[in-house]
Amino acid sequence: MEPLIHFSGADIRNGESIVIYGLDMDVMPGDFVYIVGKVGSGKTSIIRTITAENRLLSGEGEACGFNLRTIRGKDIPYLRRSVGVVFQDFQLLMDRSVEQNLEFVLRATGWKDKQEVDTRISQVLEDVGMATKAHKMPHQLSGGEQQRIAIARALLNKPQVILADEPTGNLDGETADEILQLLCSLNEAGTAVVMVTHNRSIFEKYPGRVFSCEGEKCMEVIDEGIDVVL
Repeated sequence: MEPLIHFSGADIRNGESIVIYGLDMDVMPGDFVYIVGKVGSGKTSIIRTITAENRLLSGEGEACGFNLRTIRGKDIPYLRRSVGVVFQDFQLLMDRSVEQNLEFVLRATGWKDKQEVDTRISQVLEDVGMATKAHKMPHQLSGGEQQRIAIARALLNKPQVILADEPTGNLDGETADEILQLLCSLNEAGTAVVMVTHNRSIFEKYPGRVFSCEGEKCMEVIDEGIDVVL
């Protein structure tokens, strides 16, 4: 199998500053990967590099078949259709219903047939347990429900991998647990997940591969006896 995401000797930037030197990382189909570390350690910058929001200027990097060093601007939207991104603050359009939020994304990524659009929206809402919420406005939903809708949005174009950047950061413990169970079920169905978190209890309860960011490095924690700095 080829990795969905590959970095070798990659310097990860935040603006003009390098925040992680020499990143080596392979995310394979079906993986559940955590990127952990203190605030400001470069976790989110890795996600932004994968989506080509931050350009890769040194080292090697690929995501879903796209070379992150040489990718052309016109190809970035196609890369972003291959990955689904889930944010801490949901980033839903508050003046549109759930259905309209999802339709907006599909239309923006080239879907034209109304029946196909409606069918796909119904499918992803069913997948995240929100089948009855299509006509609700975001403000009518709880935080956990909004995050489920955000995950449904990330699933619309059948991504190979979901990038979840602190998806439970604004949720209480019980709701966060529900979101983790949802991400795990999607992973078990075949979608790779890369999740940024600083919450130790999450990756202790839901095991996966762990990459720890510390001291301008990000390395996989192989030995379970190694302490992870958070």
